[in-house]
Amino acid sequence: MAPMGSKWVLIRPFFLVLLLHSLAIYLFTRGFLLTRTELSAYSRCSDLSQSPCSPVHNSSHDDRGCWTKPAVDRLVIIILDALRFDFLAPSSFFTDAKPWMDKLRVLQKLASGEGSSARIFKAIADPPTTSLQRLKGLTTGGLPTFIDVGNSFGAPAIVEDNLIHQLNKNGKRVLMMGDDTWLQLFPDHFNKSYPYPSFDVKDLDTVDNGVMEHLLPSLYKDDWDVLIAHFLGMDHAGHIFGVDSTPMIQKLEQYNSILEKVVDVLKSQSGPGHPHENTFLLVMGDHGQTLNGDHGGGTPEEVETSLFAMSFRSPPATSSSILDMNSCKLDLDGEKICISTIQQLDFAATVAALLGIPIPFGSIGHVNPELYALSAPTWDGQKMGTNNCKSWSNLEAWMQNYVNTLCLNCWQVKRYIDLYSATSVIGLPSEDLHHVAELYAQAQTTWSNTKNSACLSENGISNETQDSSASILQLQIDAYSNFLESVAKLARSAWTEFDLILVAIGIGFMLVSLSIHLFAIERINIVWGSYYAVSGISAFPFGLFTAFLLVVIRAASFLSNSYILMEGRVANFLLATTGILNLRCSVRNGKFSKDELFFLLINIIIRYGIEFGMSKQTVGSTSLNTQSLKILGICEGHPLWMMLLEMLPVIMLPLLAILLYKCTLGISCWRYLKYLHIMGTVFSYMLISVHWVLESKLIPMSMVTQDIGRNLAPQIVYAVGLGLLVSSVLSRIFGQKDRNLNSVASLTISTISMLSSWSPTILILLGRQGPFIGLICIIGAWCIIRSEKEEQMNSKSGTSGGFVISPIHVTQWNLLAVCLFFYTGHWCTFDGLRYSAAFIGFDHFNIIRQEL
Repeated sequence: MAPMGSKWVLIRPFFLVLLLHSLAIYLFTRGFLLTRTELSAYSRCSDLSQSPCSPVHNSSHDDRGCWTKPAVDRLVIIILDALRFDFLAPSSFFTDAKPWMDKLRVLQKLASGEGSSARIFKAIADPPTTSLQRLKGLTTGGLPTFIDVGNSFGAPAIVEDNLIHQLNKNGKRVLMMGDDTWLQLFPDHFNKSYPYPSFDVKDLDTVDNGVMEHLLPSLYKDDWDVLIAHFLGMDHAGHIFGVDSTPMIQKLEQYNSILEKVVDVLKSQSGPGHPHENTFLLVMGDHGQTLNGDHGGGTPEEVETSLFAMSFRSPPATSSSILDMNSCKLDLDGEKICISTIQQLDFAATVAALLGIPIPFGSIGHVNPELYALSAPTWDGQKMGTNNCKSWSNLEAWMQNYVNTLCLNCWQVKRYIDLYSATSVIGLPSEDLHHVAELYAQAQTTWSNTKNSACLSENGISNETQDSSASILQLQIDAYSNFLESVAKLARSAWTEFDLILVAIGIGFMLVSLSIHLFAIERINIVWGSYYAVSGISAFPFGLFTAFLLVVIRAASFLSNSYILMEGRVANFLLATTGILNLRCSVRNGKFSKDELFFLLINIIIRYGIEFGMSKQTVGSTSLNTQSLKILGICEGHPLWMMLLEMLPVIMLPLLAILLYKCTLGISCWRYLKYLHIMGTVFSYMLISVHWVLESKLIPMSMVTQDIGRNLAPQIVYAVGLGLLVSSVLSRIFGQKDRNLNSVASLTISTISMLSSWSPTILILLGRQGPFIGLICIIGAWCIIRSEKEEQMNSKSGTSGGFVISPIHVTQWNLLAVCLFFYTGHWCTFDGLRYSAAFIGFDHFNIIRQEL
């Protein structure tokens, strides 16, 4: 045995490893977990005096405006949570018609039949596409970062300037109903609110019913200026049942009926002198969702949502020249319908301009021309105070008004960027700041020329010069738009795109620390190898080289931009490689290992599960089961097959119980405790069977019985598991120590006790696939342990050199755990969270209980 002093010599390198690891993690997270400093500055009406832009409205009129003349008197915002683009757009815009398309027919008919006063937009959201971050982005006009996702289950109030704050400070009365997340973000900003809990994803109707109860009666009242109604049922239906499901289609049809009633009420009250004479309607989604109903990432399905806008005062026919006519097709009724595109980043600035309130200080959005043009008052140049040229056309007057609005928009964005760069700890790149400053200066120079060239015809200039005024104004619009687009691009690169240099440096330090770690392990293995009675250790064994190579390949794979979706397949491929290498070694040693062959068979099953059954692209898709059944040659929807799918998990639970019983029988030191664990585990498995049978509805049961199986049975499983865990801990602390037990036997006892305590809870949370995953895990682990024991026997007999614990088998344990993670249907994206698992046994959401 090595002297005691040499222990500290061997331990010292690990302190260096700890330091390098900490530095590597810090640098990597600085480049990966991007942050944005939230400024405490707010826009005010008085700030207009600092602007280089001319007043957009005639200040002599009592227009209740601030930065711009209000173009709308009242605003109705209806949010349909998780509204996919293909939920609203007609099926003629897509290659294949799906069952969930063309359900919101009332909005499609309005977009095709109301001329230039109604429009459908494809709204592009910025990731992360979780509801809280999207509401924050919509109201502030900024870009929440991915690290903000941590606030999704406990939202702090927004402290930076936002649209709701500006409405409140400028005398606009705001009425909110629906998702209670609004009250978490804006606790003291609403004149009246009707909030409902939002995290019970199993509840499809409570929030929606509450909104419907208050929405229509509120439209007849005059105690609000802005009404926000946030429906949640569609989002919850997606999480639980997926997009291609009956509950989702029922929700869409329900929303279509509600929206039809809303439009009827608004139209009936939109006459001259009526409450909704100048009301603007917005029906929109906060984000999209994947086919399996999840969201949070940046795939097209998640970031593409819809927005429908309608003004109840029709703008002039010339407004069609502003609207995009390039994306037009015929709907189901043969009517022409056009769809435009809008960035959600532009929502706050556009709504602020329409309502005549200051643009939020942190907004970097662009006042959208098409949404702005839908409001009829923006075309009334005389009333807006912008048309001093009586001979100008409506189009030229509108363009002049829009240029004035864009001038304020750009000035606001420029002063925000300047203050952010001066005060933020992590500022913006100086080269990019210089570039956007030049663009702003050029736009302002063009603005001065535009003002000087206005109304030239009244000063004796020919009408030919006047004809060019529209093109001059268009150049000014392009200059301002170019500046705003450059700022948005800069912001996205700084706050939503990773800093690859810091990430690379962090990975470099991590590789250095791993090299030192391997060197330290090698020294310890040489010095202390004799203590574990393992002989024949070579200086550089083949197993170490292979394990190190596999780890390097896996680490290098993380640099791929598609690795998030392919990680499960890559890990499975590397796991199969280790099995093939071990099988090859056993054959070379003259022993054909059945364990290695069986391990490869298990690996093929895992690969099938990752590839077809539980990958991101296919979870929740109706095409998955069809494809799998075709491969197996089974007729889809066959009653016997459907019953087998429902009952097979229940049948496999006793097999798991038998395996656990056999493992426990070999432990003699447990005495009576092992029987307690066996009975508790078997009882829990019986409750899980009852839970699954009652959920499958194969056997008709009363509502009381179904409630017991749905909620009470899982709760008892949780309680039994906790009790077994506590008994195991107490027995280890206060029980008598058996000195005859070696470290391996003690570890075996601890492992089996943990398995008995937690396996029922894990199985019920995994769902019906739990027993299959449990068997795969046990069989895979058994194969690795058998192979490891055989290699240790060869090492002791001198037939094979190696480490105390084979590096290949350590790598196999790691890769098997990764493969099982993806085999369970998880993936490393925000929409890979299994929200439904938090509600097994519970009907209502409690943040403390569900997080535990």
